Amino acid sequence: MSYWIDILSGVPQGSVLGPLLFLLFVNDLPDWIGSNLKMFADDTKLWRTQRTAMDSEILQKDLDSLLEWSIKWQLRLNPSKCKLMHVGNRAGADYFMVDESGYRIKIEEVKTEKDLGVCIRSDLKQSTQCIESARRARSVLGMVRRNFRRLDPEDLLLIYKTYVRPHMEYCVQAWSPYQIKDIQCLERVQRTATKLVPVLRKLPYEERLQRLGLTTLEKRRCRGDLIETFKIMTGKEKVSSQQFFKPSNTGHDCRGHSMKLAVTSCRIDIRKNFFSRRVVQHWNRLPQHVVDAPSVNSFKSRLDRHWQDMGT
Repeated sequence: MSYWIDILSGVPQGSVLGPLLFLLFVNDLPDWIGSNLKMFADDTKLWRTQRTAMDSEILQKDLDSLLEWSIKWQLRLNPSKCKLMHVGNRAGADYFMVDESGYRIKIEEVKTEKDLGVCIRSDLKQSTQCIESARRARSVLGMVRRNFRRLDPEDLLLIYKTYVRPHMEYCVQAWSPYQIKDIQCLERVQRTATKLVPVLRKLPYEERLQRLGLTTLEKRRCRGDLIETFKIMTGKEKVSSQQFFKPSNTGHDCRGHSMKLAVTSCRIDIRKNFFSRRVVQHWNRLPQHVVDAPSVNSFKSRLDRHWQDMGT
């Protein structure tokens, strides 16, 4: 056992109350900042749309305020661990922070950064995340191939669904691929996995999926988007639907269902592939009895039955 000691700042690590105490500790940080701020535990993101030089000055002042807050509450920041990313075509300004020695250090600019397990690029494309997800999944498949000489369909499904596929679907609503090369990059992993069953190895990919009761990853991503949309639209997620969707003015006509969504315009093309846009057309095509499902499990069953009836 260690000796008792007075804690002058911070919170105890490894305790049940630690995360809650830390949230209370940093609770007032947004009051010091004028720009947009998102916090997840000790991971804080600060951003602002750069339209004029004044916006850059405001963002630098917010960084100075952030440093002032950290000094006051004895939670010093490490400038070398802070990163800067410019999103868009305009050349961004440089930003600086002061370290403990009082030196003014330029924040390192990056083109790619991992945020909560997802690789974010400055051009907002998903290729890096797809390659990384496929790499982790193939690594697990290689371990399975080395340790299992012979697999039957039941064993493969258990291993694949538990240890392989989750790598390719983690937080996929945020980075779902739209380029053919990225879609194929992930699909090749599942193609390889279905060949691990000797009796299925020589069959076409579509027939292997049918024998195993699987679908393509692209179809699963579409299904996941619809399930998440159902949760948001029915209040089963603790977020406002207005953050993602705009109700359609024609939602009560004879076509479609009563929860139809409007297709909003986009200033940049890549925005069309974001979750709040790509799911709208698929959602609007659903019949009324599917969106009227009383629960998430019921929605999944009705959706699968509807697709089966439609032959998709």
